[in-house]
Amino acid sequence: MNSITSLKHYALAFVLQTLITIVSTLFTESLGMVNIALIHLIPVLVIAIRGDMTATMIITSISVILFDLLYVPPRYSFNVQDLMYAWSFILFYVVGYIITIQARRLHATAIKDILLHTLSHDLKTPLSSILGNTSILLQKRPLAEKDRNDIILQIKNSGQHMNRLILNLLDSARLQNSQSFLRKEWCDFEDMLGVALQEFDQEPDAILLSIDPELRLFWGDSALLTRLLVNLLDNGLKYSHKNRPVRISITSVPSEVRIVFFNESSPIKKADLKNMFEKFYRLDYTVDMGGSGIGLSICKDIVTAHNGTIGAYNSDGGVYIEVTLPVSKHPGDTPKELL
Repeated sequence: MNSITSLKHYALAFVLQTLITIVSTLFTESLGMVNIALIHLIPVLVIAIRGDMTATMIITSISVILFDLLYVPPRYSFNVQDLMYAWSFILFYVVGYIITIQARRLHATAIKDILLHTLSHDLKTPLSSILGNTSILLQKRPLAEKDRNDIILQIKNSGQHMNRLILNLLDSARLQNSQSFLRKEWCDFEDMLGVALQEFDQEPDAILLSIDPELRLFWGDSALLTRLLVNLLDNGLKYSHKNRPVRISITSVPSEVRIVFFNESSPIKKADLKNMFEKFYRLDYTVDMGGSGIGLSICKDIVTAHNGTIGAYNSDGGVYIEVTLPVSKHPGDTPKELL
């Protein structure tokens, strides 16, 4: 889980802990010790569902300390004269431990579900295309040169589509693993965009590029950022009006890099604009189009992992997807072009 999401969970847990402490202090007599103990478990549950054992133990310890210090007699001390309260403290840790373990198992199951969903639905279509076209090529009857080239191109496109799906699955699993670290290095967005464009067979005027000549190197995960560009390009080409180009703009200022993709299409509902980056979310009018529904969600995960933001909005007769990535100075050597 990325650092921003982790901070949000911590912030929510601490806010809940503060509110619980205030309420428990004001209504100690009416609530009773049992209810106070139960509501002090709430921040533990909020953190435990993340599946991070270290975080769970930290929040549990804070809850136990506050419960003991403020409510267990003698109050405002760490002396425990009743063994029942000692067992209550142990129960806090046991509950946190069990929920954390179960959350990890559910998380692993969710990743498996994503894999099975993609294998059973989204890989079937390109695989069938490859097998069908290969069978035609293997037939002994002669084929016109144009037909043969078209078949080979279809096989290539289907293979590239399968490759993107598989890479999306691998990146999704990597980004969902809280123990994974970004493999950061100095990245050239122009080079990464060039790599992304090679995955698509498009006419030269199908994509219009605008790259800031002053664009500097960016400290980030090159493989993931390339996947970000590939998925955004795939989305733009798939949903753009026929024969209308996808416009890509990459600009930079000292504090951030901004990436904008635009494709002419029908406007998207406000609710869809917000939810389109969620896993498996599909717009109503795209149900008959191929796609796993995880491409844009992975874009969001990649951007968030780099502490950036991503959003979409309607304008100029189409849809803009805008990515903002903050520039962070690497503590190591500065590349020559930045000196």
